[in-house]
Amino acid sequence: MLQVGLSLPRSPGGAASGFPVAEDVAEDETMGTGQEMLGSSPVTVVITSEADTWDIDDTSCLGCGQFVDWDRMPDLEQQAHVPRDILSKPPKELKKLAREGYWAASRTLRAQVYHQHIQQVSCRLVTPDALVYRDVASRLFGKPSVSSHPLPEFLEGCSMPTYCLNLEGVTALKKILICIGNLFPDITYSPILPSLVALLLHYSEDEAQCFENISRLIASNAPHTSYIDQSFLAHQASCMTFGDLANKHCPAAHKLIASTSENVFEVYSEWLSWLFHDLPFNYAIRILDVYLLEGQKVLYRIALALLKQYRLSVISAELEGTDIKADLQAFMQNIAEHLTVDKLLERAFGIRLFSRKEIWLLQMANRKALMERGITMVQGRQSFHLAVDMQNFSSSIVTAQEMRIIWSWIPERFSLFPPLLLFSTSADGCSLQRFYTCCEGCEPTVLLLKTTEGEVCGAFLSSDWSERRKCGATSGFFGTGECFVFTVRPETERYEWVFIKKPELAKAVPHSSQWSPSPSPASLLGSSLDRGGTSSNHLAVPMPQRKGRLSPFLAIRHFLLPSKTASMFMSGSQEGIIIGGGGGQALSLDASLFWGRTEHCETFDNPPLCQENFKVQLLEVWGFQNA
Repeated sequence: MLQVGLSLPRSPGGAASGFPVAEDVAEDETMGTGQEMLGSSPVTVVITSEADTWDIDDTSCLGCGQFVDWDRMPDLEQQAHVPRDILSKPPKELKKLAREGYWAASRTLRAQVYHQHIQQVSCRLVTPDALVYRDVASRLFGKPSVSSHPLPEFLEGCSMPTYCLNLEGVTALKKILICIGNLFPDITYSPILPSLVALLLHYSEDEAQCFENISRLIASNAPHTSYIDQSFLAHQASCMTFGDLANKHCPAAHKLIASTSENVFEVYSEWLSWLFHDLPFNYAIRILDVYLLEGQKVLYRIALALLKQYRLSVISAELEGTDIKADLQAFMQNIAEHLTVDKLLERAFGIRLFSRKEIWLLQMANRKALMERGITMVQGRQSFHLAVDMQNFSSSIVTAQEMRIIWSWIPERFSLFPPLLLFSTSADGCSLQRFYTCCEGCEPTVLLLKTTEGEVCGAFLSSDWSERRKCGATSGFFGTGECFVFTVRPETERYEWVFIKKPELAKAVPHSSQWSPSPSPASLLGSSLDRGGTSSNHLAVPMPQRKGRLSPFLAIRHFLLPSKTASMFMSGSQEGIIIGGGGGQALSLDASLFWGRTEHCETFDNPPLCQENFKVQLLEVWGFQNA
């Protein structure tokens, strides 16, 4: 357990300088970030005299700013006139004002907005408030002549930025964190908490108000959203979710990280530290402005924008042999050299993500995968490593390095598990029935094929091949938007569901709406292999979801799609298999698994993956051990 004396520290560390002026977005000024590292080894207990113990005194509140070192605070931004009735504006307009930086024009206004909004956050019925804090703090810190208290165990190994807090502010930060540990015993890991408390202290009247506000964020119970991860399980699930989003929305940066890091997951595990540890105060506080109004989804957007900017600022050749994690951290700390906070937020909100509910489904799926790996709510911090064993992996189609690249494209919750060969034509023969027998019961799978011309391509298939039976006599398409097709040789490229790149084309289905029917590929296979043509789309209604089962991420029933042909992921029948449809098939194989065809299709918006008509030399299907 970490031991610290609750005496005023000699120095909070850090430095500060100017705040970028809103009217001049080209001006790049930055400020340092004061930090204290809370290591895993014991810290010497500091004994304080009775005069140095802390009293919670209602009459001593000096208003917003008593915890701030004003010499290190950035100057106020020059803004247009702030309306008097700004606090009474509807939420949508408040979001717009927060994104534009209106709170930066007035410290008092920002303090009022923070407090008013947090008081409106839906939270658990029994949530500790300011009165509870005063009572607990007086018992913990107000009476003993010797005051020595351990910091909560959930902070072990976490950093504690102090930003522009003065000595009294740093002390208040530690006191609040200790009280959180006492009043929220279920919190087992929360690296973001120290930063949020520190930022809120800059705009709090007293410790009690800051504690009440952070308590409401901790106890938030709004559906499909959360402000603060409170366990290692939840934190890692958020990191995996960010990795999935980076994989989809920042392919160039993701490819760079995958090629230079042995453990992509470890790199993405630092994404929250980029925002609330590495970025300067004037960036972090603007992020807090929008975060409080919009929740965790906005953090994903901003981190993705930073990742995109990082990719633009580096040269791949220069990263050979460098520590990508350290390089990303240095980039965040010097972000003002690359873009202003206004430009950062502008780019972040230009990234079109899926709905909050859809992202929540992805997080829940990631949590489930971690629990299958043995991670629990009360578990301490662990580290994960890339699942593909570079030394022991063996395939007749791809090298271990090529498989590692393919694995980096796969959703995080599956890439935790090593690959398992399910079927190969070299061992199991060219039999479609044998293909189904070997693959059914496994979800998801990776299909790899090598043509007689030496070209290599394949697909990631999110659903079990046994789903083909649920449409009865009429074979139908199934799968989810996580499916994708790819090429490995001669070039390495991935083609995802078209709505990944353009989510605005698909609207979320209202909760009360019925599922949309799924198009059927009946007779498409024969026509595409024989003539390269297409046929009409018959409709087959998918089977209802089993009661109690979590709805899949990117299931087509979650969206109102403009065209059914843009959601034709995978299909199987006795005549063969099809992957991708609409205007053509991305991949189609006949029952002999020897003849195939590839075309552009609307589902993945892909070019032909190899020669349009090809012969299969080898075909493999890989599953996931313990998935």
